[in-house]
Amino acid sequence: MLRISAMNANNKKMWDVIVIGGGVIGCAVTRKFTLMGAKTLLLERGGDILSGASKANSALLHTGFDATPGTLELECMQDGYREFIDIREKMNLPLLKTGALVVAWNEEQLNKLPSIVDQAHTNNVMDVGMIDKEELYRREPHLAQGALAAVEVPGESVIDPWSTPLAYLTQAVKHGAEYQFHCEVTSGELNAGIWTLSTSKGEFSARLVINCAGINGDIVESICHPSPFEIKPRKGQFLVYDKAAAADINAIILPVPTAITKGVLLSKTIFGNLLLGPTAEEQQDRWKAEVKQDVLQDLIDQGSRMLPSLHNYSVTATYAGLRPATEEKYYRINDYPEKQWICAGGIRSTGLTAALGVANHLGKLYQENFEALFELSPPTDLIWPKMPMLSEYEERDYQCKNNGGIVCHCELVTQREIEATFDSDIPPECLGALRRRTRVMMGRCNGFYCSSQVAEIINGRFDNTLAVEAVK
Repeated sequence: MLRISAMNANNKKMWDVIVIGGGVIGCAVTRKFTLMGAKTLLLERGGDILSGASKANSALLHTGFDATPGTLELECMQDGYREFIDIREKMNLPLLKTGALVVAWNEEQLNKLPSIVDQAHTNNVMDVGMIDKEELYRREPHLAQGALAAVEVPGESVIDPWSTPLAYLTQAVKHGAEYQFHCEVTSGELNAGIWTLSTSKGEFSARLVINCAGINGDIVESICHPSPFEIKPRKGQFLVYDKAAAADINAIILPVPTAITKGVLLSKTIFGNLLLGPTAEEQQDRWKAEVKQDVLQDLIDQGSRMLPSLHNYSVTATYAGLRPATEEKYYRINDYPEKQWICAGGIRSTGLTAALGVANHLGKLYQENFEALFELSPPTDLIWPKMPMLSEYEERDYQCKNNGGIVCHCELVTQREIEATFDSDIPPECLGALRRRTRVMMGRCNGFYCSSQVAEIINGRFDNTLAVEAVK
């Protein structure tokens, strides 16, 4: 195939790859293609990465013990798990090795436990096994009475759901990738081997387009061809309990899954809280993820039946997110060489774990079917960005000297941490981005005590409406 120069006829920059969607998959894919040596641009319709489905998840690193054997999802999860373990220390990303327990509360669930173990072994997660009631309560003394047994999954862990994809994109940016926020792709045309995408920020051109648009994936896919899938948003609501509650469990507490849902879990968070959720609610609206009081009350009741001591603790935060479910459970990953297009769609709750694996799989698709589109120029020496440490279980900046003092006392966020985000490779462009990068205003007071000081620090960095929002 004839190679095309790096400038198009209008002297606009020509990209090798445009990635649509800045969720965890889009960030990982941008990193992968940049490190492979492609000139890569990420376009995101929101004001920051993780503006869609990726911002609301359970933050678990999964072994794939319960994934459907032989699927691409399992392959990507386990590949992503391995790569995350391999690179996380280089990027200063935390890992809380809690393990998980799949708890049976009745005879029907008890009878399913052996098949869960068998499936885990089929998936080559060989350290999974059953423990009896006595051992379960020895490990988890605060569980409600009535549990019969459990399946132990030692490799399940908790990670930082926001710093992790930020690290992926940061490494890409350090090697030449670029990004655009508030940049919704509305249409596109493939002409003479070049995709021209129309967006809310103008036109961008590339030789290869990769659709990682998540909840908007079918709409973006229709730019290339009639979408072979339809996004059916599935809402998950979560409750975050006060940090003291996290001491009442040791492992991630999982229910025995049903054919419809994996159910409600209890888990520590990397930030020191206890997480309860998610629900699984079908809805038509793909943008509004509203928290509903009656559903949250039911969630509280479910959690308290598993862990009665939850009645002693306050709920400090609630949130909801939409998962990009489709008509099928499996990932909707396909490549279309004649259209110079790859789709990574329908990636739901396992996306945080699978992201690096999905990116590797897309890299293989490129090597098999798209290599003639452009030349790769991979970096000779990799730069490994060090992310700020936000884990409650590791040394934090407030414990170090010359940090400028603590601004947010609920989450122990220092002035130095806040100011450093504005000098980073991907500075926050909105208040939500600042919160996700530092945890400021995300504690039990929800910014009541620190918002004025935060507004003073960010004054002039965002537009005036955001500065006012910070004071509220």
